Amino acid sequence: MKIAAAQIQPIKGDILSNIEKHKILIDIAINNGTDLIIFPELSITGYEPGLAEQLSLHYEDPILNNFQNISDKNSISIWIGMPTKSEGKLFISCIMFHPKKRREIYSKRNLFPTEVEFFSKGNGFCHLEILQNKISLAICYDISDPTHSYEAYEAGSNIYIASVLNSINGIDDDLIKLSDIAKKYTMTVLMANFVGESGGYVCAGKTSVWNNDGNLIDQLDNKNEGIIILNTESNQVEKFYRI
Repeated sequence: MKIAAAQIQPIKGDILSNIEKHKILIDIAINNGTDLIIFPELSITGYEPGLAEQLSLHYEDPILNNFQNISDKNSISIWIGMPTKSEGKLFISCIMFHPKKRREIYSKRNLFPTEVEFFSKGNGFCHLEILQNKISLAICYDISDPTHSYEAYEAGSNIYIASVLNSINGIDDDLIKLSDIAKKYTMTVLMANFVGESGGYVCAGKTSVWNNDGNLIDQLDNKNEGIIILNTESNQVEKFYRI
């Protein structure tokens, strides 16, 4: 199986332009035989808590149908970040498109203190099986809750994926956390982050892959959009930057 973690520079609040950016990176992934691509936290809008209410969509909104069409046509799973609304509550969510299946959603369970003013906590857990790999998903601050990664281990996950916004001030601590999760639970770990500025943060990039010993296999740089693709069978990676 090939899994891509995408690194993108979002345009503040511009859903349509960000969708086009996503499609460019998805095309690179498809052309390199990728089975799953994951984007950073709130990738479709940028990390903009103050705008999230007005930008939020139901996870089945037709504006996102392009992703399902691409998934169906190219047999690729696509996971994007989006503020969603349900029963009057606002969530930080990952919307997941799988070939010829109904889309799914996971909403962030652990909110950063500054997010509590805007968002509600999700109460689910994301654990999926794709091509005989058991995959669990974390959204950013989820990785700071030891219970989250333990649940992934208990569910038998061999892959743990983190969709994040990480700033230049916070990146080093989270790289250590993700390495420790990989080593402690013998899971391969991927992390997808922004570059540029979003939500007032200078984003750190360094989208990364660790092996199940906790060793960093490779990472992207701190300034360019692109993807890093892990081949789970060979444990090798390829990097592609958007030109």
